[in-house]
Amino acid sequence: MQRQLIENTAASQHVGYTVALTRSEEEVREAQRLRYKVFVEELGARIPAKVPNHDIDHYDPFCEHLVVRESHEDRIVGTYRILPPDVARSIGGYYSENEFRINRLQNLRSRMVEVGRSCIHPDYRSGSVITLLWAGLADYMVRNNYEYLMGCASIGMADGGHNAANLFTQLDPCQIAPAEYRSFPRHGLPFEQLANGQPALIPPLIKGYLRVGAWVCGQPAWDPDFNTADLLMLLPMSRMNPRYMRHFMKPAEMAAA
Repeated sequence: MQRQLIENTAASQHVGYTVALTRSEEEVREAQRLRYKVFVEELGARIPAKVPNHDIDHYDPFCEHLVVRESHEDRIVGTYRILPPDVARSIGGYYSENEFRINRLQNLRSRMVEVGRSCIHPDYRSGSVITLLWAGLADYMVRNNYEYLMGCASIGMADGGHNAANLFTQLDPCQIAPAEYRSFPRHGLPFEQLANGQPALIPPLIKGYLRVGAWVCGQPAWDPDFNTADLLMLLPMSRMNPRYMRHFMKPAEMAAA
């Protein structure tokens, strides 16, 4: 099935920002430079530098790249990459399969989009940018009739992993996926030993996933390259809170009006 682009690959408007899929290799490179700034320079990830000051991996050429551009400075300030199911099948699987065994999601593959590499420039971590990224994702899913959104969401390990362990152990049971959708980490975080009972600080991305109705698919994995604990999130679009769906779709609807 041919994938439709957000507003003819142009933009949904939101007070000085636009959201769109990239239309050129230079735009992809700009998104990769933003990822490098956040993941490597800010968070200390150790990743191979195929191109200096760029975060690039094997999956990038096969993905759609969703970006938020700040209009005044004309620069990309937020990004998400999207791997649709037909492309994932053609390249042998999803990025998340490097961290998790997802055999129980086998029946969802033809309808399941993977998202990842989400980041926002440190000067622009406002509600506007994350709202537009979610609006772009929601629009992409609805326009292309995909039913499931899946991807890794990271928790920093600067504290040795205690917050990540606390977060997982403090999840409400309704936030954990049913058994038929469970995943299993290839390199599990020893959360039982690391949990210390302190109230967990929930990263904004994970908080956003949970608010819209996503499930955590199981125990966290440890990603040594990024030094993060990763949770596999699964959002059936049928579970998406209708209030949030209306909220996220509003920018695209306004642009189309």
